Amino acid sequence: MRICGLDEAGRGSLFGPVVAAAVVLNPHRRIVGLDDSKKLTPDRRAELAPRIREHALAWAVAEIDASRIDAWNIHQASRQATMAALANIRPAPDYLLLDAFGLPDVQIEQKAIIHGDARSVSIAAASILAKVERDRLMDEFDQLYPQYGLANNRGYATPDHLEALRRYGPTPLHRFSYAPVRECTCWAVNATQETLPLAADELSSSSGSLRAPAQS
Repeated sequence: MRICGLDEAGRGSLFGPVVAAAVVLNPHRRIVGLDDSKKLTPDRRAELAPRIREHALAWAVAEIDASRIDAWNIHQASRQATMAALANIRPAPDYLLLDAFGLPDVQIEQKAIIHGDARSVSIAAASILAKVERDRLMDEFDQLYPQYGLANNRGYATPDHLEALRRYGPTPLHRFSYAPVRECTCWAVNATQETLPLAADELSSSSGSLRAPAQS
């Protein structure tokens, strides 16, 4: 029986995609040390990920970007990412193991396990691949937006990230449906405008020419 573990990373992040992974482990090639990715150090995840990709019978990773998270909501986006990863497993698995939430639209026998990434090696393997891939993307985005500290905070609502949002405003890759991003946009407009250099012909009317949009 081909058992496929599925999990995602980045549900609570304020920035970037949610990433899902699907893994069918090889029962004859045991991988020592599989565990919930959140319990592992970055170095340990980086060590395990290539071993999972090498030894698994099949694996796949898929992502849903921030704009679709905003359009759908994070629960639906996570489900779509998970289904996209599953669709790339060939041949199709016989049984699915998922962390907490099932896939009611998928006609494969399945079981959703609370804290599954800590209780199933298949789900743990998927959680590691999803986390490693998302961290890789965040490292790339950190090169585009270094002021947000994405390589360290991974887009989550840490004090430094929230301060950067207040100071610089959100990027196009932030999740505007999330309250910390949505609520900071007007503050960011004010902060940006207060630091804009005024041209000479603007000085006489500066008190009324730079105004943040009214809140609805």
